[in-house]
Amino acid sequence: MTEDLNEDLALEDFPFRARDKLRYGDTDKLGHVNNAVFSTFLETGRVEMLYTPGMALMNEGADFVIANLNIDYLAEVTFPGEVEIGTRVLSIGRSSLKMQQMIFQNGVRVARAQTVIVQMDKTTRRSTPFSEAALAQLRGFMGT
Repeated sequence: MTEDLNEDLALEDFPFRARDKLRYGDTDKLGHVNNAVFSTFLETGRVEMLYTPGMALMNEGADFVIANLNIDYLAEVTFPGEVEIGTRVLSIGRSSLKMQQMIFQNGVRVARAQTVIVQMDKTTRRSTPFSEAALAQLRGFMGT
C-alpha cells in the first residue's frame, strides 16, 4: 500500500460513512467473510460519496470507473454482524481522484484500501475532466 494510509484513523475521520449487513452467504469454508466480499463493502462506501443526492459530481454523459484498487486485509470479519466503511478523497487530478477507505467491524480496522476513480465519457470511452463545481465539491470530501 502507500504511505497515504494512516493506520490510526477512526471512522469519524472520514466524511462519508456507510454500513453493510453481513450475510451468511458472505462466509467461506473457514467461517469468516470471504476476501472477495471486501470489494463489495468498498463499493458501498464509494457509492455513498460519488452518488450523493443533490451533488453534481459527474458530467452529463459521463460515469465513474475504477482504474486501480488496492486492499490491505488487516483482520478477519466474522458473521453475524455488520461492517462500517469510511471513505474520503486523498487527491484530485484533472479527471481522476484517489480515495482512501477503511472497513471496521465492532470498531476494529479490518481492511484499508486506496482506489483511483476516473470520470469517463460514455460515448468516447475516454477520461473527461471534472467540472469546476465537481472539483469544489470533491475538495470538501478530503476529510481531516
